[in-house]
Amino acid sequence: MLSNRADLAELRKIYQKSIQTQKVKVLICAGTGCIAGGAKDIYEEFVRLMQEQGIVCSVSLEKEPHDESVGVKQSGCHGFCEMGPLVRIEPWGYLYIKVKAEDCQEIIDTTIKAGECIERLAYHKDGKVYKAQDEIPFYEKQTRLVLEHCGQIDATSLEEYVAVGGYEALEKALFEMSDEDIIREVETSNLRGRGGGGYPAGRKWAQVKGQSEPTKYVVCNGDEGDPGAFMDRSIMEGDPHRMLEGMMIAARACGAEEGYIYVRAEYPLAISRLVKAISQAKSYGLLGNNILGTNFNFDIKINKGAGAFVCGEGSALTASIEGRRGMPRVKPPRTVEQGLFEKPTVLNNVETFANVPLVILNGAQWYKTIGPENSPGTKAFALTGNIENTGLIEVPMGTTLREVIFDIGGGMRGGEGFKAVQIGGPSGGCLTKEQLDLPLDFDSLKKAGAMIGSGGLVVMDDHTCMVEVARFFMNFTQNESCGKCVPCREGTKRMLEILERIVSGEGEIEDLDKLIELADTISSTALCGLGKTAAFPVVSTIKNFREEYEAHIIDKRCPSKTCQKLKQITIDAVLCKGCTKCSRLCPVGAISGKVKETFVIDKSKCIKCGACIEACAFKAIRED
Repeated sequence: MLSNRADLAELRKIYQKSIQTQKVKVLICAGTGCIAGGAKDIYEEFVRLMQEQGIVCSVSLEKEPHDESVGVKQSGCHGFCEMGPLVRIEPWGYLYIKVKAEDCQEIIDTTIKAGECIERLAYHKDGKVYKAQDEIPFYEKQTRLVLEHCGQIDATSLEEYVAVGGYEALEKALFEMSDEDIIREVETSNLRGRGGGGYPAGRKWAQVKGQSEPTKYVVCNGDEGDPGAFMDRSIMEGDPHRMLEGMMIAARACGAEEGYIYVRAEYPLAISRLVKAISQAKSYGLLGNNILGTNFNFDIKINKGAGAFVCGEGSALTASIEGRRGMPRVKPPRTVEQGLFEKPTVLNNVETFANVPLVILNGAQWYKTIGPENSPGTKAFALTGNIENTGLIEVPMGTTLREVIFDIGGGMRGGEGFKAVQIGGPSGGCLTKEQLDLPLDFDSLKKAGAMIGSGGLVVMDDHTCMVEVARFFMNFTQNESCGKCVPCREGTKRMLEILERIVSGEGEIEDLDKLIELADTISSTALCGLGKTAAFPVVSTIKNFREEYEAHIIDKRCPSKTCQKLKQITIDAVLCKGCTKCSRLCPVGAISGKVKETFVIDKSKCIKCGACIEACAFKAIRED
């Protein structure tokens, strides 16, 4: 139990020394993606082999460590998800990709004992071998600040977090700053909420601090419901104490004694890591009463959400924590005035809280040197879609789309052409090749009719149907609508019906005007922010890819040949040999003809399954 500041300093000193005795460190990515690929087996195999061979293996930091040992750690997400499971070996910085349990012995013999890189396990690109992680293009242009510990330390260890400087910011906030100093520092830094809206965090804290009601709450939004987004999940899994520390500082500044983390139940690993981190913090006295001998009392509880997208909205989230149905309410009053249990509430997302220790420890002026003045700091993005390198990245605000997609992401998969990127999830919009040099910051994206959202980037190539993309996101939003307000409940349903008609070849040109009109009505009258932005993907795709909509409506064809009901399958009379194989394999009997004569397809029966195309040995059947 840490009873004062000196105790924390002594604890840090002890475990810094313990880390220094680990001459070699084996950092096994234990994020959700790599665990699914077998990372747990790799970890257990390393430990087993080292113990059998008499190698001193440290799976946790010890107060009285051996003079020299190999640290084997379950770290957070390294980010390069496309190449997992990942294993990083220090002090050389080697990064091994697509590692299997059977590779562990070779890694022990060649790298841990001899310090040599195993080139077959290293990353290769264009004939070049990248031995060190920092040399790989995917990492080279990143600035990992919020994610600096993910992949670098044991994600399950408070001792290791403290040893690398963890809780120094809390210490500074408790002993060197007043409540007003903390808020002023966060306000001056212009840290903006990373949950999507970009509202200044310091201003929100000041508003809560200024409320006369003595009971206040700090709530962390870890719901993260956007398709393709996993930034917050990776922070909660890989560096949970950083987020807890940010919440503690916010509580100190605003006068709160109780905090809640709202995290979706579909994140079991994040929940288990948070539960362990909170338990560790309590056991050391970093959570509870009279923290570090001060008058600061604070505790944190976890609330598991059922996966409703609308619960990412502030008032719906707090309603869910209270045990009520997660539905937004009319504002004002705002959350800062009447939030959780109708008390003033600081509500920020995971990444926002994870930024706070950086601001407090290094100062607002340092923070403002990163990125543009109106959107300083870094932003974590989840890169998914038709891109060479999928994964989790962190770049300074203001980095261009071109740098993210082509320099870090490695360009389009298979050498295809870039078509668009959906940014901000269902609440965001599509950006095109004409906008590749657009800076990724709150203000620039707002002017372009898009938004950062939580940070999901779904990259699409030339073979993507933008009408189907709009239909997909509208289907998601319509299914996730809470149904409380008519514009969102009924408006998104009507928009989805129109889009489904268009992709089925039954659309009319007037449908485009109807979609725009519905979008305008929903955006103007929906109850919550999620409803107001529900139509963004449709509006942006009509604006940027109107010709694709017209091709579906007027020509009854899908230019990318994606929409199933608009596919046209034909038999080339010159190439057809009349072998009958296609007609025998057609599941609906749509193909007929005589042996050794040209066969024909009855388009009224054809379901466009493609079985005939695969069956034809003469390539006489094709999809137009």
